[in-house]
Amino acid sequence: MNMGNRWARFALGLAATLSLASSVGAQNVQNNNLGGGGALPAGVLISPDGVLRIKQFDDKSGALSKTRAAEARAKLGAALAKPSDLRKISLNRLEAAMTERLAAGMDPTDEMKYLAGLTRLQYVFYYPETKDIVIAGPAEGFVFDASARMVGLSSGRAVLELQDLATALRAYPPAGKQTHEIMVSIDPTQEGLKRMADWLATIRPGPGDAQNIVNGLKEKLGLHNVSIAGVSPRSHFAQVMVEADYRMKLIGIGIESPPVRMVTYIGRASPSEVSRNAMERWFFTPNYDCVRVSDDQLAMELVGEGVKLVGANELVRADGSRVGAAGGNSASKAFCDSFTALYPQIAAKNPVYAQLRNLIDVAVAAAFIQKQDYYGQAGWKAEVLLDEAKYPIETYETPKTVETACAAHWKGSRLMTPVGGGVQMNPTDALQASHLLKDEDGKVNATHKQVQLGLAKGQWWWD
Repeated sequence: MNMGNRWARFALGLAATLSLASSVGAQNVQNNNLGGGGALPAGVLISPDGVLRIKQFDDKSGALSKTRAAEARAKLGAALAKPSDLRKISLNRLEAAMTERLAAGMDPTDEMKYLAGLTRLQYVFYYPETKDIVIAGPAEGFVFDASARMVGLSSGRAVLELQDLATALRAYPPAGKQTHEIMVSIDPTQEGLKRMADWLATIRPGPGDAQNIVNGLKEKLGLHNVSIAGVSPRSHFAQVMVEADYRMKLIGIGIESPPVRMVTYIGRASPSEVSRNAMERWFFTPNYDCVRVSDDQLAMELVGEGVKLVGANELVRADGSRVGAAGGNSASKAFCDSFTALYPQIAAKNPVYAQLRNLIDVAVAAAFIQKQDYYGQAGWKAEVLLDEAKYPIETYETPKTVETACAAHWKGSRLMTPVGGGVQMNPTDALQASHLLKDEDGKVNATHKQVQLGLAKGQWWWD
């Protein structure tokens, strides 16, 4: 087989990210300047026509963050800025307070928008006596980081957002539909895959060709399509899922440096293992064994780390179509296992992964509230949070496509296996009897009963 045919055979599949190798012994890397290195805060920008791109934000000295933190402490006040092991929020009372502000022509306060600084949704409680539906978890003061994410003043962990909670509640409303799957997928077009395969069959790559190959692949593949289901594509919820998925793939192929020491796909892949016409696909999913419920069904705790990275294989045909394939390779498995095991540390360093964890938590919590019919028991219709006209959350550009990201890694004479994937969550699966965890030691029930609800008029959160 000549070199051109070898490249054509091994390059038949590519999704949002790609890594390739050719023939020299050095470990030199050329990339498409998406901003690897991991030293600076990063986020995404979405153009009016829906193209998503990575953007880094310059705060090398940390001076901007320090200034913002000092200003935030002064603005928040002592009570809100103080860290809490268990801050409680009554959803009914929060919405009532929002309704008053909206009726007066005012927007929700930052206190409301960022759920009093919750950094994790750990519990859902229901109190029949007062008809309060309560969410609770650790909290602290909050501030915008350099990439405009709201994070905790002490931990730097991403703070839960009211707009994401509202998105989840709309997926699991008081009556009517029950959303089975919330997902995002980033995929190449069949036409782009065929153009790439045809082009690779015509070239004879050699030393020094890395950047030309990267440029050619980007041109032939074109933009990759973004598919979103279960939530509005114009929501912050959707945008976070897309960013977390895309940047995970950049880490896997070596374009973006991981925030902690970990196994990456490109770091572990060997030429002998990746020389096949297969596409490695990586998906974020919840750990569905994550819900512990009290015996009286009035309290639920979310346990564990919540997020897993899993792999799947597809074969790519010569015409660019894709079919499921059995098997896998150890490099892909090692990357998935490492990302999953280190997810808490990764999320602590990079807020987008903490945001993804928060999305999974609020989705499971919303599905639980619906399943237990806390809405009906409380007589709460969530009329403001569920109404786009009253509380707009579909205010973001819809991510429709992403740029091809590729890096040329010279390792022997093999083309590294392409990757694709997305985020898939089925929150109702976590509530199936086979997944539910029992409150064997009674701690969930005890925590529920310890909460005191002697709240002042207009008060909706407390420690």
